[in-house]
Amino acid sequence: MKRRAVEPPLQRKVALITGGNQGIGLAIARALVAEGCDVMISARNESALKRAAKEIARNRARAIPVVCDVRDVGAVEGMLAALQERFGRLDILVNNAGIAHANLEVAKLPVESWKEVIATNLTGMFLVTRAALPLMKSGGAIVNNLSISAERVFPGSSAYTASKHGALGFTNTLREELRQQGIRVIALLPGATDTAIWNTFWPDAPRRKMMSAATVAEAVVRALTLPPESTLEELRILPRAGAL
Repeated sequence: MKRRAVEPPLQRKVALITGGNQGIGLAIARALVAEGCDVMISARNESALKRAAKEIARNRARAIPVVCDVRDVGAVEGMLAALQERFGRLDILVNNAGIAHANLEVAKLPVESWKEVIATNLTGMFLVTRAALPLMKSGGAIVNNLSISAERVFPGSSAYTASKHGALGFTNTLREELRQQGIRVIALLPGATDTAIWNTFWPDAPRRKMMSAATVAEAVVRALTLPPESTLEELRILPRAGAL
């Protein structure tokens, strides 16, 4: 008797990744496409976004690029409307868009830097999630990329740390609200990862001690492919080297 091939668990799932043009977001997009997902990636920088989509296409796959500023309610709603028109549903949301600020003590941090970081890292996550929820149903998953800064404090990064601590509170609340709907909510807390964000935080950081973005993406895929009756609520992944 001929056995039927078992379809990969993420095959034909629809995923949206904000900040999908570089770093961890792009790595997750690559990984999900490799698993058979239909992927939409968004970012503010149109040229970088198109380059990312083109790079993914080299592997005979495709990620649909959509320019979106997650701080803008209209832009967020437009992005989700485009996704609904194209796919009709959303199975996986990865809230990855985020920015940092220069390493400055509170007394020297410009108010505008504070506002921009909070608006992008915290309010943006709320706006995208709120717009995405009507398209999601039982079996879906939301992954919020928070960074280890959601639980630890680093001097000179007050706005970034505050945004990530707030985003962890948002994520934990969202999980409880969606538990009965069967939508999993995963807090992703990666430690030092070799991405462009260090150009803002710490240009001379020892990148050789860091994880690759692909390593973080692999962990995310494993979390998303757990049996449906289970979930990984908090995914903390750190460099083997420990503290930098």
